[in-house]
Amino acid sequence: MQAQEYPGALWSIGLRTERSTRADVERAVIDRTIVRTWPMRGTLHFVPAADAAWMLRLLAPRVLRSRASVYRHHELDDATWRKVRLVIERALTRVPVMTRSALFAELGAARVATAGQRGVHILQRLSMERTLCHGPHAGKEPTFTLFDDWIRSSRMPPRDESLQVLAGRYFVSHGPASLRDFANWTGLTMADAKTALHLAQPLLERIDAEAGELWMSNTLNDRETPISRAYLLPGFDEYLLGYRDRSAVLDAEHAELVTPGGNGVFQPTLVADGRVSGTWRRSSRAQETKVRVLPFEPLSVPIRKALATAADRYASFLGVPVALEWSS
Repeated sequence: MQAQEYPGALWSIGLRTERSTRADVERAVIDRTIVRTWPMRGTLHFVPAADAAWMLRLLAPRVLRSRASVYRHHELDDATWRKVRLVIERALTRVPVMTRSALFAELGAARVATAGQRGVHILQRLSMERTLCHGPHAGKEPTFTLFDDWIRSSRMPPRDESLQVLAGRYFVSHGPASLRDFANWTGLTMADAKTALHLAQPLLERIDAEAGELWMSNTLNDRETPISRAYLLPGFDEYLLGYRDRSAVLDAEHAELVTPGGNGVFQPTLVADGRVSGTWRRSSRAQETKVRVLPFEPLSVPIRKALATAADRYASFLGVPVALEWSS
């Protein structure tokens, strides 16, 4: 599950688990059932903690090679990396879980600059190398801990099995989807993506669509859904970001409203009967959360009712009332 924006990522998980609350999802982090790190494309994700090691081993090296010029730009040479690892490992041996700002303070005291994006690149690379991973959030700030101390049970299947599991999970959860969608989502080369798809085919069904060859789980059946359904999805949700081509759910004329300026920052979206039909904004107080809905077009009465149900689910997740506000 993509996890650039922490509260939204928690809600993405909540949407896909029955009756879970934010506290339940954060408990899974504390219990080391799931972990937040940078496995695919150098982007933050929540993944099963037991699978984090093999996912990073399979996917991170290609990202690290692509970042060589970035590290040179920030003057992060081999000697600096050795110093960084030593400082951080010593700090986390002394205090096993530290906030990002505390780690930056440790590096600063050792005369390692972290200004701008330099500090983020340091933490990201050490995480992709399996030196670090995220721990439980401390308020609004991320924490970090030593990977091997935090994740005590890691699977390390052979490479082909890793490819097979990755493809199976993607197509079962995201299908119908294309090989190119899968390669784009994982960051694998097309050759590796093809191998992974071939290995996972016993789990999958092929669909010959106008857009080309698509794949999905072979255990799912088409079901009619006569009642209207609506969802309040957070920004960066897999429903939209999990595909190279998003035209199946998002009209091109509305893409600018979801990613204003094309800057890669995805707004929270309203999904009605499978289509992205608007965006929404959240404002929170101690005793209430307000959700302002900004539909692309006027919504039908059934969709408005479905959206009220979605707001009730969000309220249950947060543990505070949610008030809907409508923008014309």
